[in-house]
Amino acid sequence: MSSSNAVGNRGSALQKGGLDYRDLHGFLQSLQPEQLNRLFGHPATSLAVFRELPPLAQNYIMRLLFLEQPIPQAAVSTWVQNDSRSEHSDAVRVLCDLRLWQDSIIPGGLPGYILNPVFREKLRTALLGGGQAWSDDTRDLGPDRHARDVTSLDTYAMERWEVVLHFMVGSPGSEVSTDVAELLEGAGLMSREGGLPPSITSAGFQFLLLDTSSQLWLFMLQYLRSAEARGMDLVEILSFLFQLSFSTLGKDYSVEGMSDTLLAFLQHLRELGLVFQRKRKSRRYYPTRLVINLASGVAHGNSTSGCHGFIVVETNHRVYAYTDSELQLALVALFCEMLYRFPNMAVAQITRESVQQAVSSGISAQQIIHFLRTHAHPEMLKQSPVLPPTITDQICLWEMERDRLTFTEGVLYNQFLSQSDYDVLRDRATGRGVLLWENAARRVLVVTSEGHADLKRFWKRQKNN
Repeated sequence: MSSSNAVGNRGSALQKGGLDYRDLHGFLQSLQPEQLNRLFGHPATSLAVFRELPPLAQNYIMRLLFLEQPIPQAAVSTWVQNDSRSEHSDAVRVLCDLRLWQDSIIPGGLPGYILNPVFREKLRTALLGGGQAWSDDTRDLGPDRHARDVTSLDTYAMERWEVVLHFMVGSPGSEVSTDVAELLEGAGLMSREGGLPPSITSAGFQFLLLDTSSQLWLFMLQYLRSAEARGMDLVEILSFLFQLSFSTLGKDYSVEGMSDTLLAFLQHLRELGLVFQRKRKSRRYYPTRLVINLASGVAHGNSTSGCHGFIVVETNHRVYAYTDSELQLALVALFCEMLYRFPNMAVAQITRESVQQAVSSGISAQQIIHFLRTHAHPEMLKQSPVLPPTITDQICLWEMERDRLTFTEGVLYNQFLSQSDYDVLRDRATGRGVLLWENAARRVLVVTSEGHADLKRFWKRQKNN
């Protein structure tokens, strides 16, 4: 009996994404009580959390903001009419999940609510004034000879963020730092097979369909998780993020007094376009619009760069992209064969090879169809259905072609000298749960790669007995 190498290649089990699409509250609810209390220990973070609460929850907070004693839960339930019970339940649930309301017992043994004392104190400070300055000003540094205006900051921010997006779609010349590349892989937005460069996954393609605000927040969620895993102070980073959300666009701020953790974090924000710092050792930085809007959590949108309605699809599988956005064209190239390029238009072809290449990277047929429909030209939107059925059906069929076969890595056993030898080894493989396939007539069987070593040792013992 002899053995040979695997009869199939291991299927690329692409990661479906470690990011879960939660808003700011969802992330805060995952923190430990002591972390939340530390987080609420700064007026900026307390105000940031307050402004993202549902309107009814904000109303409840304001009613209790200056009360030092608990209030009966039964009394709180009378604050709304019967037709608003659903909103009341949602507001109470959010306040309790974020530990802004704490259960308490009032005299007489009745259950009550009391506002988190740390949150109450800092929110008062944020609303009424007082306390320490939220950030260091730059008056001692003098005027900035390289000051940036709002327009240049907006341009810089989008250019830096689009470098990350271009890296995801594999645009030539787009490079990011090792930390950012690892974050993209850790989030399941990109995957690396063998020694090949990382490539976009199905979750990554879905990520590119989101608006910029949602992309940044989801990316920052992954950063926060990895920062905590690396032993960085998660609360310090979060507090700084919330402080930045109250910054003034176009104003510079000083780095004096920042810890090593925040200085390292600032460099990552700089790479992503969330802050502008002329050079790494500069003593001042400018928050951009991206970070000022970041703390509002996940927004709802479909596009990354505002290029809506630029695609025309014909029944002959030709795709016309009326855009000069390099990023949008790179997205189209993920599932199309690019044919011609003009100053404000590109021509591509949807082919069997291009679709199956996209599917092999984890992009589904439904995602391709969704992208084409979402970015359909206004002229295409006038017809019903928007996309020709021949195109959508063909894309699905090409995906199904590839799904007809699945590949599993294994080890082939053949050339048995007797039927008894074959039966002994087959029974052993079956008993261990490592048998993938067998052909008794030809005395051939395939076992998993993991079970091969054990089966080989078993066979040697059998031959020696």
